[in-house]
Amino acid sequence: MNILVTSAGRRSYLIRYFQDILKGKGKVYASNSSPSLATQDADGSFISPLIYDDTYIDSLIEFCKSNDIKAIISVFDIDLLILAKNKENIESHGIKLLLSGENVIEICNDKWNTYLFLKNNNIGTPLTFKSKETAINAISSKEINFPVIIKPRWGMASMGIFIADNYEELNVFYNKSLKAINNSYLKYESSLTPEEMVLIQEKLKGQEYGLDVINDLKGNFVKVIPKSKLEMRAGETDLGQTISSDNFNSLGIKLSNLLKHEVILSVDCFEYNGEIKVIEMNCRISGHYPLSHIAGANLPKQIIEWLENKPTDMNNFNYKEGLFITKDLVPRVVNL
Repeated sequence: MNILVTSAGRRSYLIRYFQDILKGKGKVYASNSSPSLATQDADGSFISPLIYDDTYIDSLIEFCKSNDIKAIISVFDIDLLILAKNKENIESHGIKLLLSGENVIEICNDKWNTYLFLKNNNIGTPLTFKSKETAINAISSKEINFPVIIKPRWGMASMGIFIADNYEELNVFYNKSLKAINNSYLKYESSLTPEEMVLIQEKLKGQEYGLDVINDLKGNFVKVIPKSKLEMRAGETDLGQTISSDNFNSLGIKLSNLLKHEVILSVDCFEYNGEIKVIEMNCRISGHYPLSHIAGANLPKQIIEWLENKPTDMNNFNYKEGLFITKDLVPRVVNL
C-alpha cells in the first residue's frame, strides 16, 4: 500500500504520520517542485515539474506506476484543482486520488465562490466585496466599518493579506495585495479572474477556530474536530487548544451534506456575537490538523483502512479535549 503526497513542502510531519501506519506494509513517497524536508524524510521522492507545466500530471502518473503507488493525496491548494481536473485520467491507471470533486474545490479555492456558497446556504460568514468601489460604498453607508480585511481572492498561507484602518490604507494595501499576487504563485489561479483578484472583507472580532470536518471516501459525514486558534504564524495555527465538538457538530454536518467532500474539509471560523461565522474552507489536510493528531485522532490510519476497503472506525477520531498544543521550530539541513 504505497502512497504519494504531492506538493509536500515542509509537511514532513504528515509523511511521518503515514509512515507510522504503513510501517512494514507500504512506503510513503513525496513530490515537490524543489527539495524539501518532506521529500527528504519520505521513503522515496522526486522533484516534479511545476504544477502548471504540461508534463506535471504525466510525470505523477509515471512515478506512481514505477513505484506501485496506489493513492495520491495533496496538501497544496493550487495543486488540488489541477489534480481534480485530471481525476479520471489518474484513476484510469489504478491510482486512487484522495480528493474532493472539481466543483467542491472550485468553491473552496475561489474565496468569492466560498462567500456566495455560504450566503446562499444560510451559513454565517462576514460581508465580502469583490471590488474596492462596492466596499467603499458599504463603509460609507455604515454597512461595515473599519478595520477591514484585504486578501487575495485565490489566496493561501496568509499571502497578500492586510488589515486597513482607514481609506488611505485601504487603497495602499489593495495595491500591495495585487502586487503580492502578481509576484507569487497566486498569479496562476488569480488569472481566472484577472479584473477581480482581491477581496475586501468585514473584519470580525471574536474567538477563531479551526475545524477538521471528516467525511469518508463516499462523502458521508464522520466527525468534526474543532480547535481554538490562539496564536498564528504564516497562516497556520501555531498554538491552539482542542475543544468539545458540541457547538460545531451542526455546522460540520451541514457542510458535509452540502459539499459531499472526500476525506477532509478544513474550515476556519469565528464565534461572533454568539454565532459561528465561516471565513474560509480548504479541501485538504491543513496546518491545524496536527493538533487533532497529537490529541489522539488518526486520519492517516483511517485513510489507509478505507483504501483497504475497511469500514470507518470511530476510534480513529477519538481525541482528548483541553490540550494546548504548539509547533516546535527545529532547524535542519535540507539535502539539495
